[in-house]
Amino acid sequence: MAARSLRLTKRLPLEKALGVRFGNQELYTWALTHRSYAYEHGGLPTNERLEFLGDAVLGVVITDLIYRAFPDLPEGQLAKLRAATVNMNVLADVSRELGVGDAVRLGRGEELSGGRDKSSILADTLEALLGAIYLDKGLPRAASLIRRLFEARVMEAAGRGAALDYKTSLQELAASSLGGMPSYSIEEEGPDHAKRFTATVSVAGKSFGTGQGRSKKEAEQNAAQEAFETLAASQIVAGSGTGNGKTGTGKAGAVPADKPAGRK
Repeated sequence: MAARSLRLTKRLPLEKALGVRFGNQELYTWALTHRSYAYEHGGLPTNERLEFLGDAVLGVVITDLIYRAFPDLPEGQLAKLRAATVNMNVLADVSRELGVGDAVRLGRGEELSGGRDKSSILADTLEALLGAIYLDKGLPRAASLIRRLFEARVMEAAGRGAALDYKTSLQELAASSLGGMPSYSIEEEGPDHAKRFTATVSVAGKSFGTGQGRSKKEAEQNAAQEAFETLAASQIVAGSGTGNGKTGTGKAGAVPADKPAGRK
């Protein structure tokens, strides 16, 4: 009855957004069941196992996509481009576009605290859905959906130089423009098996960016990206106002030579 009720009320719009007609009803109900809902309803199956599977499927498909799209990019830059594309913030944005937040089943506490728009919940639920689609429809169908949802984002990320190491680039930019070195503070939350980290990066005691991730490294990279883009933009504005024709440091100056500029 729960699966049927979910289908009749909230699943049809999500099916339309995904372009997938759900087959195994129970499987998709599990994919949309957050642990907070499961615990409040007697220990129902949660979407965590499907999330684990979907994360692997997503990683394989994105890795294959960037490997074929950028044949001249070295391994280290491929890894950075993948990390810029497959992270919690990007997954959450995709989920919002699909309307995943309207369909996920949450416990009362998460519901009241705005869980339907929490990036961590949205990212995890999208991965669980991808895992369910993989099991229900097979790898070709799941891969086709992933490419539709993420290919443009991969190309956009490559175009803005997301294959660079933001921590290193921020360090160079901060040293040249602020005369200081970035420092990172980390906060963590959640149980040991599902830790979430939030990093804040500061230079000379001033905060320039924050980022979240499933590891300290990912959170620091996301914080460094925000800080780098903020600082680079401020340098561009400052440079354009000097009247010397220069545009400041900017993103373009910090992108490595092997960045896949202009690649289609």
